[in-house]
Amino acid sequence: MEYNPSIIEKKWQDIWEKNQTFKASDDRSKPKYYNLVEFPYPSGAGLHVGHIRAYTSLEVVSRKRRLEGFNVLFPIGWDAFGLPTENYAIQTGKHPREVTDENIKVFTSQLKAAGYSFDWSRTVDTTDEKYYKWTQWIFLQLFKHNLAFKDKTFVNFCNSCKVVLANEESQDGVCDRCGSEVVQMEKDVWFLRIREYADKLLDELKDLDFLPRIKLEQENWIGRSYGAEIKFNIKDHDMNLPVFTTRADTVYGATFMVIAPEHPLIDTLSLEINNMDEVEDYKNEAKKKTEFERVQLAKDKSGVELKGIKAINPVSGQEIPVWISDYVMMGYGTGAIMAVPAHDKRDWEFARKFDIPIIEVISGGNIEEEAFTDIANGIMVNSPLVDGLQVKDAIEKMTNYLNDNDLGCKKVNYKMKDWAFNRQRYWGEPIPIIHCEKCGMVPVPESELPLILPVIENFKPTETGESPLANMAEWVNVKCPCCGGDAKRETDTMPQWAGSSWYFLRYMDPNNENELASKENLEYWGPVDWYNGGMEHVTRHLIYSRFWHRFLFDIGAVPFKEPYAKRTAQGLVLGGDGEKMSKSRGNVINPNDIIDEYGADTLRAYVMFIGEYEKPAIWSDSSVKGCKRFLDRVWKLQDMVSEEKGYSKGNTALMHKTIKKVSQDIEAMKYNTAIAAMMSAINEFNTSGYITKDELKDFITILYPIAPHITEEICEIQGFEGMLNQTSWPQWNEDLTLESEIEMPVQFNGKVRGTILISRYANIEIAKEALQKDDKLMSFMEGKTVVKEIFINGKIFNIVLK
Repeated sequence: MEYNPSIIEKKWQDIWEKNQTFKASDDRSKPKYYNLVEFPYPSGAGLHVGHIRAYTSLEVVSRKRRLEGFNVLFPIGWDAFGLPTENYAIQTGKHPREVTDENIKVFTSQLKAAGYSFDWSRTVDTTDEKYYKWTQWIFLQLFKHNLAFKDKTFVNFCNSCKVVLANEESQDGVCDRCGSEVVQMEKDVWFLRIREYADKLLDELKDLDFLPRIKLEQENWIGRSYGAEIKFNIKDHDMNLPVFTTRADTVYGATFMVIAPEHPLIDTLSLEINNMDEVEDYKNEAKKKTEFERVQLAKDKSGVELKGIKAINPVSGQEIPVWISDYVMMGYGTGAIMAVPAHDKRDWEFARKFDIPIIEVISGGNIEEEAFTDIANGIMVNSPLVDGLQVKDAIEKMTNYLNDNDLGCKKVNYKMKDWAFNRQRYWGEPIPIIHCEKCGMVPVPESELPLILPVIENFKPTETGESPLANMAEWVNVKCPCCGGDAKRETDTMPQWAGSSWYFLRYMDPNNENELASKENLEYWGPVDWYNGGMEHVTRHLIYSRFWHRFLFDIGAVPFKEPYAKRTAQGLVLGGDGEKMSKSRGNVINPNDIIDEYGADTLRAYVMFIGEYEKPAIWSDSSVKGCKRFLDRVWKLQDMVSEEKGYSKGNTALMHKTIKKVSQDIEAMKYNTAIAAMMSAINEFNTSGYITKDELKDFITILYPIAPHITEEICEIQGFEGMLNQTSWPQWNEDLTLESEIEMPVQFNGKVRGTILISRYANIEIAKEALQKDDKLMSFMEGKTVVKEIFINGKIFNIVLK
C-alpha cells in the first residue's frame, strides 16, 4: 500500500474528532498532567511556522503522557481582544467581532490540519462575554483590595494607535504594535499595583522549574535593589528632595542634583526659580522625547539649572545646585538623583559639559580623564565619616549614619513600574467602574457582570484620546449603584494582557457560570505542569499572569501560589536567508503549504528536527524533504516484518537504546536528537533486513507523538490491538541497552593488536577460546611465555608476554 499523507491524515483527524479522543476528563481517580501553550492571537495572517514549533513541543509531551497513564489536559483558546484586530477592522470597515470570528475559523482549521491533540471542548475566547465576565470580576477584586487605582501621570502614548502603553509594550521607545515612536503624555490612567507584589514574584522564582534565562529576564525586569533613601534639604525651605541610591558610601561626592522635568518641586518653587522661562522651554522639549531617547546612555547630555534654589549635601553640608535633565524619569525611584560625577559616566559627562565640580571619593582612577567606575572593592577617600574603609563596609556605615541621624533610611527599590492598565480604544473588556460625583469611583455590582461591550458602528479612536465608548451617551450615563444619583461609566477598556492573565485557570472549568473555576477542578488540575511559550512574553505576560494568580491565591480564590510549575521557551524559526520571517522580506513559510505538499507529519517532524529547540533555527526546504523521506522509510518497514515474537536477538539492544534515547530526549526537549535516534534505528533495521512485529509496534509507538497519523495507520494495517493512543509507552531495560556481543580489544604487553568477538558477559576462559581461533593474534605469542593475564569483563583482554 502506498503512503498517501493527505488521505491518511484526514482519516485520522476525523476519527479523533468524532470520538473526542483527546477530551480531558475531570476524573480525579487518575493522575493528571496539564500542558499549556500560549494561546494565539487570531490574526488575519493565520498561523506561521513559529506557532507550529511552539505548539508541537508540548503536543509531543501530551501524547506521550497519555500513553504513560496520565489524564492529560492540553487546551487551546483565543487571545482575541486588542489593537491588531481593531486596526484591521478600521482599515477594512468590518466590525472587530466579525474579523475575530473569521480569524478564529482560519486558525482552528489550520491547527486541526496539523493534527494537534487539543481538547477542543475547553476552548476559550477572551472576547466572549461569558469569559470576560470573570476578567471583570478579577478586576473588581483588585479594585476592592486597593490594587487598582486611577492617577494622573506621564505615560507612554502612541499617537498612531491613540493608546496608552505599558512600559513593557514600549521598549526602545517604540510601540510594539505599530512600530511608531512613543511620546510622554500626561493622562488619567488606571494602574494595577504590581510593585506591591514584586518581592513575592521574585522570591518564589527560586522554587520554579523555569529556564535560567527566563528567571534572569524576570529578575532584571522587576529590578529589585537594596539601598538608602537620602534626604537633601532645600536651602531656606522646610522641605527636602529624597533620592534613592544603592551607593550611600559616595554621598560626599554628590556635587549636584538632577530632577526629572516633570518633578513637582518645579511648580512648588516656581516663584523662586529665576529662569522659569528657560525651564518651561526645556520641559516642553522633554515631552517630545520618548523614554528610550531620554534614558539611553549614548546621547548628548542636556539640562537646565534651577537658578535661585540650592540643595544641601546632608553629610558635607555643602550647597549644591539642582538641575533638571531629561535623563531622569519620574517613574524611576523618586524622580531625583544625587549626581556623583567622579564615579558615574553619565554624571561625569554632565558635570564636564556644565563645569560642575568633580570630587573623587573612591581611590584608584584618574577622574580628570574619565569617571572611575570600577569601584566595587575600592577604598574611600575625601569622605571623613568613612575614609579608609572598603566600599562594602562604607555603604553599611554610611547607611546606618543617615538612618540614625534622620538624614535617610534603608530602602528597597524596584525598576518595575506599576502596570498602566487601560486603553482608549473600543476592542477590549469594559472596565466595570462607575464615576459618581458624590460617591467617587464605584464598582459595578458583581451581580450585573458581565458589563457587556456594546456593539457600535463607529469604533475609530477619537482625536481627544478618549475611547469611542465615550460617545455612547445611552451606555455612558447611568445611575450610581450606591446613591442612585446621575453617574457615568468608565469608558476606557482593559489592555489585551487582561484576558491572558488568567486564561489557564478557565481551561480547568470553562463552562462554569458561577465562578471562574470550581474549587474541585482547581485543586485537581492546578498548577500547570508544563508551560511553553516565547521569550518575548517572559517580561510581560508571564509576570502579569503570575501577579494576577498570586493575588487570587491571597484572596482565597485559587488553592495554589504559582500558576506554572515549569516554563520553557522555543527559539525562533528564521527564514531561509537567516533573517526573522516577515512579509516585507518575503521569507515567510506558510505551514499550510508544507502540509499540502508533504503532510502534517512531515511538518511536525521537521519543526522538531530543525535544531536545538531553545535556539533559533534556519528553515531549510531540503531538510523538509529529508523528513518526508524518513517517514517514507518508516512506512516501508512494513515490507520487512518477520513473524518472530518479541525482540529479535540482533535488534534487542537497538530497541532498548532507541526507546531510552527517545524517552529521555523528549523530556529534555531534545527533539532533534530523538528523531535522529529513530532515523539511525531505521538504518539498522534496513541493514539487518528485518523487523519483528513487536519491534515495529514499539517503534511506531515512540514515533507516534511526533507523527501520529502515519503511525496510527501502520498500527491499523498491521492489526495491532486498539489504536496507538490507547497503548502504553514502551519501557527500556538498562542492562539490555548494551550490545549482547562486543568486539573486545586484545593487548599484548599493553599494545592493542586486534579484537575478538565475544559475549559482553563472557569470562576469561571464553575469551581464551576465541583468541585461540584467531591465527593473527596467536602469531604474537609464538616463542613467548605468558607472564600475566589481565581480563576486564566487557572491556579489554591484556596479556603480558616474556
